[in-house]
Amino acid sequence: MANDSRHARRGLAASRDPDPVDRRLINALQGDFPLSERPFATVGEALGLSEDEVIRRLHSLLEDRVLTRFGPMFQIERMGGAFCLAAMAVPETDWDRVLDIVNAFPEVAHNYRRTHVFNMWFVLATASPPGIADVAGRIEALAGVKVRLFPKEREYFVEMKLEA
Repeated sequence: MANDSRHARRGLAASRDPDPVDRRLINALQGDFPLSERPFATVGEALGLSEDEVIRRLHSLLEDRVLTRFGPMFQIERMGGAFCLAAMAVPETDWDRVLDIVNAFPEVAHNYRRTHVFNMWFVLATASPPGIADVAGRIEALAGVKVRLFPKEREYFVEMKLEA
């Protein structure tokens, strides 16, 4: 997470540190995931692990919150959908209530707390571009706090891989 941020969701800190084998697995799973009938066997073969061990470790990393997500990244716009960065200025005394409302929406991802007047930042992902305004409006109505939308003006591809 970036410098002054704290993950907005409660209770999602990692419950353990990854061991050296976990670290090798995390590094191997970033990009170039094999497109094969048994991709976890292919990854395991490269790391000297069985397919079952790769799957078991991946489940454990997710369950223990060492990893928060494992899955493909889609260019949703090519499929007719939309992404939008959103922010809210949530009163500190109302933080937990608004957090629960926002996080209850399946369209919300990557919800982070920031030290800024706009202290809650998240991404909205919807099946169509009009869905962004619809979800933002529903969040505002339930939370009683304005949702500011920051649509993408230009796209840059940065393949970011983090060494575990």
